[in-house]
Amino acid sequence: MDIWERLYNAAKDLYHPQYTSPFIYSHHVVCAIEAENGDIYTGFCIRSCSGVANLCAERVAAINMFVNSGQTKIKRIPPSGNLSIPCGACREFLMQLSVENSETEIITDYKTRSTITLGELTPMWWGYDKLNEQNKS
Repeated sequence: MDIWERLYNAAKDLYHPQYTSPFIYSHHVVCAIEAENGDIYTGFCIRSCSGVANLCAERVAAINMFVNSGQTKIKRIPPSGNLSIPCGACREFLMQLSVENSETEIITDYKTRSTITLGELTPMWWGYDKLNEQNKS
């Protein structure tokens, strides 16, 4: 079993769409990420009636990783849902969590195991300029 299958299996147990309350729907998108040290962390999507309170599965998994281990670097993220890549909000959060996450592998074709890096998805990320300014002082 390769790492992508291990990640898939770790996430699939979380998949059980449900209304947590009349206002919050959850567990309809799930994700497992591999941290820099090889540990696997999981998360699930939380959708509320207030859009600003929504959390994607990728961000929840990354928050779980940080809260439980203090790690910020992610090696791999399989796509959640219907083989979709992380949304813009997730990409931004992951880049801000650690600029080294630009090397995070994201699978684009599960069958062939083709990947793309987070950096390739965010080639002109605004944060690089801020980092360069900070390093000049």
